Amino acid sequence: MSIRFTTKARRGVVALTVAAGLALGVAGCGGGGDDDEKPKPSASTSKTGGSKPSAQEGQASEPLAEVKGPSGLLLRITSAVRDSGGFVTVSGDLKNDSSEVVVIPAALSGNETEIINNGRSLGGATLVDSKGKKRYYVLRDTDGRPLTTTGFSSIKPGETIDVFLQFPAPPTGTNDVSFQLPLFSSAAIQISG
Repeated sequence: MSIRFTTKARRGVVALTVAAGLALGVAGCGGGGDDDEKPKPSASTSKTGGSKPSAQEGQASEPLAEVKGPSGLLLRITSAVRDSGGFVTVSGDLKNDSSEVVVIPAALSGNETEIINNGRSLGGATLVDSKGKKRYYVLRDTDGRPLTTTGFSSIKPGETIDVFLQFPAPPTGTNDVSFQLPLFSSAAIQISG
């Protein structure tokens, strides 16, 4: 049994298909009514290359802390924001304050095999709650990749890379923590949110 369409019926099917496709396209492009709202990062999101944090991610005009590392590296922490999902996102920028190209030390990735296998990162960073006597390590996704800026091996003189790191959140009410990164001085920071 075969079905035959007349030319008029074929045009109707094509028109109906085009109309349905356009309706789906328009529905998919809806902005939700607030064009200024930007999506927040999730624990499963992995930013690479150091994309710049948005204002909604809590970037402050004055840094929370500046810590010096080897070979003229300077880490400026601009925000530490607690999320309702149970994690803290620390954002900032890593600058080469020297006049030479700086190769990023492998020690910044930490010493855990799972993180080292995923390339250079800031996976060795921790947040320390001295009052609660707990240390919080950088979160990992289901493939073992650290939830922090990755994919950089060197920084040119004067260059700055935007960075982020995600940690499990300390208990509510614990806002004062110490940020530690191998080879860098440690810094007291305050978690907001």
